[in-house]
Amino acid sequence: VIPVEKQMPAEPQPGREQQSWWCLVFFLCFYGFMAQMRPGESFITPYLLGPDKNFTRTQVTNEITPVLSYSYLAVLVPIFLLTDYLCYKPVLLLQGLSYVSVWLLLLFGSTVLHMQFMEFFFSITMAARIAYSSYIFSLVPPAHYQRMASYSRASVLMGVFTSSVLGQLLVTMGRVPFSTLNYISLAFLTFSLVLALFLKRPKRSLFFNRGAPVRAGAAPSELHQMNPGPAQAVGARPGWPPAAWRDSTFVRMLRELGRAVQLPQLRLWSLWWVFNSAGYYLIVYYVHILWNVVNPTTDTTRVYNGGADAASTLLGALTSFAAGFVRIRWALWARLVIAVVTVLQAGLVFLMYKTNDIWLCYAAFVLFRGSYQFLVPIATFQIAASLSQELRALVFGINTFLATVLKTIITLIVSDKRGLGLPVCSQFLVYFVYFLVLFAAYFLAAVLVGLRHFQQSRHQPVPPAQELVSPMQEKATQDGAPRPAPEDGVFTVGDLSPQSEAKA
Repeated sequence: VIPVEKQMPAEPQPGREQQSWWCLVFFLCFYGFMAQMRPGESFITPYLLGPDKNFTRTQVTNEITPVLSYSYLAVLVPIFLLTDYLCYKPVLLLQGLSYVSVWLLLLFGSTVLHMQFMEFFFSITMAARIAYSSYIFSLVPPAHYQRMASYSRASVLMGVFTSSVLGQLLVTMGRVPFSTLNYISLAFLTFSLVLALFLKRPKRSLFFNRGAPVRAGAAPSELHQMNPGPAQAVGARPGWPPAAWRDSTFVRMLRELGRAVQLPQLRLWSLWWVFNSAGYYLIVYYVHILWNVVNPTTDTTRVYNGGADAASTLLGALTSFAAGFVRIRWALWARLVIAVVTVLQAGLVFLMYKTNDIWLCYAAFVLFRGSYQFLVPIATFQIAASLSQELRALVFGINTFLATVLKTIITLIVSDKRGLGLPVCSQFLVYFVYFLVLFAAYFLAAVLVGLRHFQQSRHQPVPPAQELVSPMQEKATQDGAPRPAPEDGVFTVGDLSPQSEAKA
């Protein structure tokens, strides 16, 4: 009784702790917003092709841009591991330094090699974006993960939109040259790097640094609750060696991953993630070069790349939000929905390849990006809903890595001068065929599923649609506890995966 009485005056402490991490979340969201303030990013390609740098279109298409895919593949896994091992903040600082290096090379570099190094540093910033999306979850209790994910995602999207609009206004209305725009971007990025210095470094992370919260009485991982190992069953002491703990956790994760792969929906949406993401980012990487071909103007005030990027970001945010309200039997209709979206993307890519009207090209890209962003949250939920927290990170990491490998192979064959070295217009024709093949595969799968469903429905009643739940929620339901409903009826999944915003 006495210890309980001594703890009574400490009741206000949770309120002070809540206020503290709310301040940290606000500061992190502000940092996320400022890190996206790069108004010169939408105009990098015309800057490289213009009189400031005077590179040829062949150099930019077949020598400079392919380096982004190669270097991203090289740094993705190391940075993914370092992000967790170093507890996020050092990787955020590395990202800030890499951004500054990108714009220093843009401003003062003069050779193809300098620009290739610029693409290398840009790949580091892309891979390091997982640090921001993961960092926020180390600051707040698990009950607030869903809301915090929406806050962090909203701050990033708002930063991208504001940056694109600001860059377009400065170019069109202010007649600011591209070089000055890059100096402004460098100033913003330097400020965001200073902000990163004041970020609090967490003491725990998802995989490598769980020892501290366990000693402090924190809840064990989801995988430990689902499949307690021998050491946990007998009550392993808090000072268990980290290496042994990681080995046992890794084995348990592989066991759960083997079971998860047997789920048809997980396989379907993971394949979509790999193949469609590869095609999507190839379009995003090279569309600015295509715009320069369609509209080779020397009047910088008539370049509206920033407006197109802003519109595509806004439409992508709206379609992602709308996807949360779609309620259909995904087990039956998922392949058909994917097929319809994919054939739409194929048509938009063909329009970008065929048209000589820059406004049609802009509009096609905006719709293409919006259609892809519509399926991203659906795929994220379908993949994540049946996985533990640890497995979500592992599966999304594997999917992203495989998509990067595929994208790199296509780049080496189609874009690189050591491969076919195709001009950008011919590349878009190849990408059109690529999406057309994906559509044929998805449509054939949808027909087969529909025929199988029709045959089954003739012999037995149709079972009701089951909502996907995570293993932890299923366990809670089996124990008699009510399963928590998604907030506001929408599953917020903006930051469950390290979705990179590719260079515009």
